[in-house]
Amino acid sequence: MNRIEALNALSAQIIGCNLCPRLVQHRVKVALNPPKRYRDEEYWAKPLPGFGDPYAKLLILGLAPAAHGGNRTGRMFTGDSSGAWLVKALYEIGCANMPMSVSRSDGLVLNGVYVSAVVRCVPPANKPLTSEVENCSRYLKAELDILRDVKVVLALGRLAHNTYLRVSGLVSRPFKHGQIIRFDGHSRILVDSYHPSRQNTQTGRLTWSMWINVFRDASRLAR
Repeated sequence: MNRIEALNALSAQIIGCNLCPRLVQHRVKVALNPPKRYRDEEYWAKPLPGFGDPYAKLLILGLAPAAHGGNRTGRMFTGDSSGAWLVKALYEIGCANMPMSVSRSDGLVLNGVYVSAVVRCVPPANKPLTSEVENCSRYLKAELDILRDVKVVLALGRLAHNTYLRVSGLVSRPFKHGQIIRFDGHSRILVDSYHPSRQNTQTGRLTWSMWINVFRDASRLAR
């Protein structure tokens, strides 16, 4: 099985996953009670696989699909403000063919980048349980095994940082926005950033300058 076939098989496995009853119930509940602006849309309401370049050198690791972003559109970081920040940054560093991410059929193509998440279903209050993170970790590990060209992992938030370290069998290190971590005997570099959630971007905890600088660092290291 080649790399593309392996990713397709993994994607099918993820989409069919029902390991976490709480998340199954919540993702469907969200879809049945959309805000007025999305009332005429059919929600995806299933787990989300990663997406992007199978030969990526940069892996971006988020937290989980947004209730009315990925859970609605069926693609990570698509159709919400976090996705807008992410794809705009990827466009600015030359890794996306367009500066926006609105639907699975919008024509977005990523070059040299793969996007994934710690948890594949939208969690209540954006807070997955430890058991749910553990259930989903098998899929991240499988992606890391398939994406053999990845040189840099950009972790968006503390949970992504900690989960990557655990799945990779690396020694725990504290999370800090903008830091670059190299590990002895490990070929991949870890870069940390605050997650581009509204809570972070609207309060100024994460500014556009802070955000794009992390992407420039990650892109430089991946090259």
